[in-house]
Amino acid sequence: MKYTLLFLATILMVSCQQESKFRTHQEDYNQYLVATPAKTTSKYFELWNAKIKQDSTQLLSFGNVASEYNRFFQNTGDIQYLKKAEQALTKAVEIAAIGKAGYKRALARNYISQHRFKEALKLAESARELGSGLDESRSLLFDVHLELGNYDKAEAYLDSLQNMSDFGYLIRLAKWNDHKGDLDTTIRLMEKAKIKAESSKNKGLLIWSYTNLADYYGHAGRIKDSYVYYLKALELDNQNAYAKKGLAWIVFSHERNGKEALRILDAVLETHKSPDYYLLKAEIAEFMGEELLKMKAFDDYYTMVQNKAYVDMYNSYNIDFYLNELLANDKAIALAKVEVKNRPTPESYDLLAYSFFKKGEKEKALELVENHISGKTFEPAILQHAAEIYKANGLDSKVSALKEELLGAIYELGPTKEGQILNL
Repeated sequence: MKYTLLFLATILMVSCQQESKFRTHQEDYNQYLVATPAKTTSKYFELWNAKIKQDSTQLLSFGNVASEYNRFFQNTGDIQYLKKAEQALTKAVEIAAIGKAGYKRALARNYISQHRFKEALKLAESARELGSGLDESRSLLFDVHLELGNYDKAEAYLDSLQNMSDFGYLIRLAKWNDHKGDLDTTIRLMEKAKIKAESSKNKGLLIWSYTNLADYYGHAGRIKDSYVYYLKALELDNQNAYAKKGLAWIVFSHERNGKEALRILDAVLETHKSPDYYLLKAEIAEFMGEELLKMKAFDDYYTMVQNKAYVDMYNSYNIDFYLNELLANDKAIALAKVEVKNRPTPESYDLLAYSFFKKGEKEKALELVENHISGKTFEPAILQHAAEIYKANGLDSKVSALKEELLGAIYELGPTKEGQILNL
């Protein structure tokens, strides 16, 4: 037994050394950084869009056009396309006599993308009551309840779906295990789901599987595997902004090469305009000591999120922005209360607790940590906030336990957080 443990420890040490030595190569991804305008139309879209007239009852047209708008949103990050998809699906739900449950599920998923979770829940429950596509409705209800923090209900819906040969069940079981903090099981399940996707030859499922696996591999410290799978996603879709952002993170957090990370990110921002990408740019600029670039990136972010179409989509980012950049603690507290009302999850309570902490109300922050966060989440960013709150309240033993865990999550948290963790 002693020799077995020694062997395993040696393997682990060698693996860690290999990961620390791993380096990316520009020639692997340069071809994907060529800025090509994102496609916001297609022959398929034009065909079905042409069939829609004022007061139209062309049901199939609305569903197909909504699907294309959603694809345009994924390609560009432009919120107008998500809202146009919502409009088309709303009309489809209104006029559908057959297939109404499917359109309600599609509209619910659109609402999830907009962080309108309670509205999504109502639609999902309505779709289930119609009886058509029960497994699809149960899958959707699992997704919504997990987002809302209704974990017992989410688990019950997941149990009702049990089918290890089904891609949808595997990815939800993976997500459930990630919620529970079991990363090894999460990865094993995602690897099984990836095999299903590869068998199906469905491009969308493949890209989704590869990028999600890349994320999980990164969380597990398997940087090379993460890099390989982002590249595999880009082989299928050379304009995939999410995969390029993943590459930028590896270059930034693992290699500490801010200049190259910015080169990748700037190539993404040529055609993709998600506000949170500018926050990453600001973080990289801060690490590089480029104060003017950092402020410009924050200004770009703030300008974008003034668009009222975003509603609550960027609440969590805005709270962090209020606390750390604008020093507007009261605004942060008010918005955090909105988030807790929208979905009372550990993540939302963390936003509220940290907002109170930043305002100097450390006891109120501690109460929220103890009642709504401790033991309920394994997200490193939330654990860092908890550690800061524990430290302010003199709970040194709890700080020490979290600090050890956080030191193992530096890659996930990023280089700008390393000094903060060391000073806990």
